[in-house]
Amino acid sequence: MNQHFTVIATYTAKPEAADQVAELLPQLAAASRQEPGNLSYSVARDLEHANVFTIVESYDDADAFAAHRESAHFASIGKMQIIPLLESRDVVGYEGDGAIG
Repeated sequence: MNQHFTVIATYTAKPEAADQVAELLPQLAAASRQEPGNLSYSVARDLEHANVFTIVESYDDADAFAAHRESAHFASIGKMQIIPLLESRDVVGYEGDGAIG
């Protein structure tokens, strides 16, 4: 069984900053997908609440996610540009094997 670490993050942007966050998140996603322990990184914008974004990330393990949070691109794009534009941020980690049923 291949274990992995999945993170589901919900970002709620300040309404006036939602379009700016929508432009920055794909940049963060593209850089994150290049990390050695990253398996996938996807971003979706809520259809009814345009300032709400869901990010689903998968990593080899929790250590790979921790390395992501210490990466230069997370610091420059995530911490310095995106997070100041948010009203709230909820990040939850899960461990699993990818199999359902």
